[in-house]
Amino acid sequence: MGDSKFSNFDNMSLQGIDQDSELIPLLTPEDEEQMNSETLPETLPILPLRNTVLFPGVVIPITAGRDKSIRLIKDANNGSKVIGVVSQKDEETENPDVKDINTLGTVARILRVLQMPDGNTTVIIQGKKRFEIAEVLTKKPYITATVRETKEERPKKNDKEFLAIIESIKELALKIIRDNPNIPSEASFAIKNIQSDSFLINFVSSNLNLDVKAKQELLEIGSLQDRALATLKYMNVEMQKLELKNDIQSKVRNDLDQQQREYFLHQQMKTIQEELGGVSYDEELEEMKVKSKKKKWGKKVKEHFNKELAKMQRMNPQVAEYSIQRNYLDLMLDLPWKLFSKDKFDLKRAQRILDRDHYGLEDVKKRIIEYLAVLKLRNDMKSPILCLYGPPGVGKTSLGKSIAEALGREYVRMSLGGLRDEAEIRGHRKTYIGAMPGRIIQSLKKAGTSNPVFILDEIDKLSNSNQGDPSSAMLEVLDPEQNSDFHDNFLELGYDLSKVMFVATANNLGSIQPALRDRMEIIHVSGYTIEEKVEIAKKHLLPKQLTEHGLDSSHLKIGKPQLEKIVEGYTRESGVRSLEKQIAKMVRYAAKSIATEEEYEVKVNNEIVIEVLGAPKMERDKYENNEVAGVVTGLAWTSVGGDILFIESILSKGKGTMTITGNLGKVMKESATIAMEYIKSNAERFSIDSTVFENYNVHIHVPEGATPKDGPSAGITMLTSLVSLFTQKRIKKSLAMTGEITLRGKVLPVGGIKEKILAAKRARIKEIILCADNERDVKEIKESYLKGLTFHYVKEMSEVIDIAITGTKVKNAKTL
Repeated sequence: MGDSKFSNFDNMSLQGIDQDSELIPLLTPEDEEQMNSETLPETLPILPLRNTVLFPGVVIPITAGRDKSIRLIKDANNGSKVIGVVSQKDEETENPDVKDINTLGTVARILRVLQMPDGNTTVIIQGKKRFEIAEVLTKKPYITATVRETKEERPKKNDKEFLAIIESIKELALKIIRDNPNIPSEASFAIKNIQSDSFLINFVSSNLNLDVKAKQELLEIGSLQDRALATLKYMNVEMQKLELKNDIQSKVRNDLDQQQREYFLHQQMKTIQEELGGVSYDEELEEMKVKSKKKKWGKKVKEHFNKELAKMQRMNPQVAEYSIQRNYLDLMLDLPWKLFSKDKFDLKRAQRILDRDHYGLEDVKKRIIEYLAVLKLRNDMKSPILCLYGPPGVGKTSLGKSIAEALGREYVRMSLGGLRDEAEIRGHRKTYIGAMPGRIIQSLKKAGTSNPVFILDEIDKLSNSNQGDPSSAMLEVLDPEQNSDFHDNFLELGYDLSKVMFVATANNLGSIQPALRDRMEIIHVSGYTIEEKVEIAKKHLLPKQLTEHGLDSSHLKIGKPQLEKIVEGYTRESGVRSLEKQIAKMVRYAAKSIATEEEYEVKVNNEIVIEVLGAPKMERDKYENNEVAGVVTGLAWTSVGGDILFIESILSKGKGTMTITGNLGKVMKESATIAMEYIKSNAERFSIDSTVFENYNVHIHVPEGATPKDGPSAGITMLTSLVSLFTQKRIKKSLAMTGEITLRGKVLPVGGIKEKILAAKRARIKEIILCADNERDVKEIKESYLKGLTFHYVKEMSEVIDIAITGTKVKNAKTL
């Protein structure tokens, strides 16, 4: 059975044009009369054609690809060279049976059999006359059947209607050849040279651009005039299509401008890319459609995506907006719409993870466990906005990783330090070249889920500029009532941030916008005690540094006494960053010795600590047992934790003026003035001769003048220093104090109590004077950190003087 390489008007066979061809010339009326007079054999081998129909008189080449077809052609070529050709009803049928072929076909003569280089057999055949299968005789090795001739009803000679149809066919064929650039102009010679009317009809019908079923219907028309009329109808349809095509081309045919030229070159480049294995624009669009069907987004988002995708399909890939549109659609596809990681509600496991990674920080751990407990019970709670506030190096940022692991969520960190462009939060409008989404949306895309633990690092360091106020843009992000529909300028759609657990970190609450601070739950992460730092160094810092330097615990051992010496003598901070640097120096000491094959002490002692790190640098933190009146130790809060502060005062002959030095702020100067006026008004009570105020000048100094100092906490310290100076009575040893004063002599509470107490303990202070209202702050500190300290809670300045100068104990003094 055969596969025909037939032609149509787009590839018309030019019979008789090539004079050197061995094919028969175009049929003449005499040839046709002789062909019609030939007797039809009674039986014929039947050759089914897969994709064409053979008409009487027409010559076509056929490639035989099936074994039955090759066998049939070989036998017929060695015999009578006459076969019966029919078309298949379905060209997909591989081994057609009798029921799969049409019963009406054309008798054909084999003109030539060619063996092609690829091994296939090509046979050239010419149709003779129509036949109809009467009875099938055999099916193997190929179909043979008895046949009977099918007579054609021919019009009368010189029938005007028929002649008009023939003339119309010829004219229309010539017009189609002329207007269709795909048909060679030589085909018009073939049409003009056809003398037989019936052959003209069959030749044109064979070359029409029709499917097999339509051509079979033409072949089965018994009346030649009816067949001619049907052929003419098909030609008219073909002509109308051709005219429409040419009309469209004429309307759009213009000289290529620069943009069209670039587009043309781009299309060529795209073809080259496809040949090299690249991805075409059409394939990209199809991939986007497939991905979009898998996304879990709402109806509104889906409609918006389809609209934007349709817009991209209409765009010229060369214009700048195309890449922006593609980036926009890629963002929509990459965002984790309604994709959430499953929370782990094993509270004991979460507690173990938090305890493993962070020593201390009990309040923070407690709050995280509380959040997990509530989320476990409700399972639909909006995530809180936590703000970890405290000095640098206390583990605020690293705590976020532990929270993410405890919850089983993805971890994302975004640094806000120095951020001054609002577009970094909200994104750029995508109409601009180089537009990008905000970092919030970008981070969620990177996380791959819509409920990660999102660390907003250094939120207190957001800056303002002429590009807008980023802290104002953060208001919507961090508002649990609004962030369920967060609007990004690039995305142009609301995105649900309510399931994200935001954890902000800050060193200074004062620089955070009040409205932004109101949206967050503030958790104070205070500094570490010496004991906590030693434990952190032992459990975390030393193993970490050994690993980073390619060592293990067998190469270097630092005991608790040496770690405590490093903490006290070489670090001055609330956190542990400086401590880690000092431990890294000790580890490098061991690494260098190992690399140079030098002997060294694996177990570090105090002498090695001094040898590697140098002499202790932080001795100024130690309390000085001054034997001079007018020197008092105060407690101060700094951005890196607590510190002790020495306030000194001295008298000199003069006219009663007061001078203050030490780079003090406005508030501390006011505290000194208040203290001086309170003493003058209560001179008799403190047994001070009032003439001293007129005959002597007072100078108050706070050492380390290069360091700016301010705040109300030094009020009682300054007053005590002045009373000690005027009475020439020394202050009690190992005593420190902090508190604000009023003109009435009241002592007011101050902040930063834990940091101040830790600083006092580092300085070997034994007793601390605090306002009575600060007792609640002390109760929040672990008792083990307060061991050996005595607290005096006071309300009046007279009590401070009694404790500090006379050594009188107040009723509510507590020793821990």
